Amino acid sequence: MEYFIQQLLNGLTLGSIYGLVAIGYTMVYGIIGMINFAHGDIFMLGGFAALIVFLILTSFIAGIPVALALLIMMVVAMLVTSLWNWTIERVAYRPLRGSFRLAPLITAIGMSIVLSNFIQVTQGPRNKPIPPLVNDVFHFGDVTVSLKQMVIVVVTAVLLTIFWYIVNKTPLGRAQRATEQDRKMAALLGVDVDRTISITFIMGASLAAVAGTMYLMYYGVASFADGFIPGVKAFTAAVLGGIGSLPGAVLGGLLIGLIESLWSAYFSIAYKDVATFAILAFVLIFKPTGILGRPEVEKV
Repeated sequence: MEYFIQQLLNGLTLGSIYGLVAIGYTMVYGIIGMINFAHGDIFMLGGFAALIVFLILTSFIAGIPVALALLIMMVVAMLVTSLWNWTIERVAYRPLRGSFRLAPLITAIGMSIVLSNFIQVTQGPRNKPIPPLVNDVFHFGDVTVSLKQMVIVVVTAVLLTIFWYIVNKTPLGRAQRATEQDRKMAALLGVDVDRTISITFIMGASLAAVAGTMYLMYYGVASFADGFIPGVKAFTAAVLGGIGSLPGAVLGGLLIGLIESLWSAYFSIAYKDVATFAILAFVLIFKPTGILGRPEVEKV
């Protein structure tokens, strides 16, 4: 039983990271109906930005508190990824917004490849390790809970609450929901649609940066290839939870993390990704909109 509980905790931690990235997917899809396949690489960029900041801090400031270092790493990573995602939206996506549906999809894949290769060329193809940032561990019988696991789960819960409040209770959230329902009518009613979409991309990038920093802290390594597999799994989480739903994105991330952790614990680890996508297919057969998704109403 203790082993099962331990795997549940590990799955919740990993799922929290997937959930943060999945929120970015679901926000962009909800507002403009497009899958930003470069979002996984934005997550990877956030991890590398945090890594570079960590190396700079430890080189010039000896004995900096870990909490302060993590906060600075997170803030800088959010600024870098927000600027990059804002640029992508302005340069690559906005000119194609009225084009046929495949054009933005192809552009998104192209931007993903560009960003991945850019990091590979500038930072090298090898994994970049860092020393453990948080080593505190708490024992509850045979169950071990690390402080970094607690940090990841708490940060995810706090950010989900903040973003839910923004989307549902603020003027920006009303503008986002209006743009999601009908961009032309929202523009006629005074909503700055372009600005709203740009802010949505920035918000998604900020969450991906936090997830990248948490991923770096948890695993202690960064790689230029980190954007693909975690990005695909986060997209899977968004679809599983119900694309367009913020709680659904986090729920999907938690489920993906739990499936991976439990499958790796009790079955062959080589098939954990197969199990994840098989369960996704099974759920979508019986509930095509995802767990918390809503049926799309056709506008006439």
